[in-house]
Amino acid sequence: MAASISGLLKPWTPRVFLVRWSRYNPYYLEPEVRKEEYNRPETDLSPEEIEERELKIHRPIKAAVNSVSSSGYNDPVISKFINMMMKHGNKVLAREIMTDTLESIKRKQVEKYHKAPEGKREEIECNPYAIFHQAMDNCKPIVGMASIQKGGKYYQVPIPLSENRRRFLAMKWMITECRENRHRRTHMYEKLSQELLAASAKEGNVIKKKYELHKMAEANRAYAHFRWW
Repeated sequence: MAASISGLLKPWTPRVFLVRWSRYNPYYLEPEVRKEEYNRPETDLSPEEIEERELKIHRPIKAAVNSVSSSGYNDPVISKFINMMMKHGNKVLAREIMTDTLESIKRKQVEKYHKAPEGKREEIECNPYAIFHQAMDNCKPIVGMASIQKGGKYYQVPIPLSENRRRFLAMKWMITECRENRHRRTHMYEKLSQELLAASAKEGNVIKKKYELHKMAEANRAYAHFRWW
């Protein structure tokens, strides 16, 4: 009797040996943060999904990590942008600036929408999240420059950029432009909303900086083979 009870309680008891990479034993299930998965009827589920849903009723579930959220407004790209814009650990201020920026973009686009004639209203994008992502995609460079030493001399060699590096440069240029090239009476969110709207239309100083980097890479394409040395 005691052996059977200990066998039933074994998956629930913590491990004797500590594991560096996880505090949960394999008996715990992975968390599901997508709300739409819980609202799906059983008729739309496969046998494996039905079995997994029944297991979650009786077995414990791991806690979700901090970077994962079930909120519909959660956006990992905007979260990265807020972290880059943050100074001295004041994330509350950075999040407020981003919220005011999205609200300012929404107001400007809605005002533009109502002033436009009936035939051109469909062309105006009023979703600030879509405008933000479009601006970031337009600001991402394709190639970059790397300083490589060859024969006692340093050459500026064009190299292809990874997706993370492209996103980093786009965000860095946008934040630097809004901080350094704005009037002292202009708020940060006003300048940021202006630059995002301009970048979404492939205009502005950030787009110019991207084209200048591409021109420099085109001018130094004769040294492109040095990146393999």
